Amino acid sequence: MDGETRDQSIVMFALQDCVEVCQRLLSESVPAVLELADLVLKVFRQGGKVYLLGNGGSAAQAQHVATEFVVRFKNERPGLPAIALNADTSVITAAANDYDFSQVFSRQVEALVTPDDLLVAFSTSGSSPNVLEAVQAGREKGATTVGCTGNTDGQLCGLADVVFRVPSGDVQRIQEAHLLIWHLICELVDNAIVEDKADVK
Repeated sequence: MDGETRDQSIVMFALQDCVEVCQRLLSESVPAVLELADLVLKVFRQGGKVYLLGNGGSAAQAQHVATEFVVRFKNERPGLPAIALNADTSVITAAANDYDFSQVFSRQVEALVTPDDLLVAFSTSGSSPNVLEAVQAGREKGATTVGCTGNTDGQLCGLADVVFRVPSGDVQRIQEAHLLIWHLICELVDNAIVEDKADVK
């Protein structure tokens, strides 16, 4: 197999794998997406905040989703209070230096999160110690916790109040699906907030 044929096979396999994951989401996960969107919307309507966190690519997911809420997704609407806990490098490096890297998120949860809030943790493995510590801290603060992971038996699945599991063990597919799912949630929340504003008028 020459290089061009090999590369074509890699691309075709990846795209087919992505399509198959999306097909499984379509057949299995629509109710879970609607449930998550309702949960996020309820928190915003009641004056709570959405806190998000993750490591590496999942940190990027957390920041991406927070941005969609704070700025906008598709519709003009008021900014919605969402914060990515992995974005503050000063706090993260201080917590890692003074305590331990496993505490970089939980320390922030302890300081910021209230029972009115939603804590969303992204972890493709479901086993990242600092993510687990953060979710445990969120539970202790009385917040609702959401774990977004893959087809894993990681501890996150038994710790978070609500768990969304992508039907794949491939990190790439899991992260792609997380972004897709949260884009859908952003759109549903956007639409509902705009309708709320229209009803008030």
